[in-house]
Amino acid sequence: MILETLKRELLSLEGVSVHTHRFGGTEFRYQSKELGHIHGEKLADLPFPKKTRDELVAAEVVKPHHVLPDSGWVSFYIKGEEDIPQLLTLFQMQYERWKNKLQ
Repeated sequence: MILETLKRELLSLEGVSVHTHRFGGTEFRYQSKELGHIHGEKLADLPFPKKTRDELVAAEVVKPHHVLPDSGWVSFYIKGEEDIPQLLTLFQMQYERWKNKLQ
């Protein structure tokens, strides 16, 4: 349900596509840029600029990335369907960032 909702919402955005992620899971891209990926329905990883990553971690919205904790990557642990709005917000932030950068 979580992955299907995420797909439906993100694929409604112009230029977004879905792919199999190289380390497993489902990856979402805007044009050729990765917005983030989701492993099953329990964990999402998204790449942000380091400053944004630091702000999101400080606000306790996300955790540092589970493998690359000192990078701009973040991990968002999904507890249930109640986390879908926050997860969509994170992907929307990525979408807006890349859309503005690539136009």
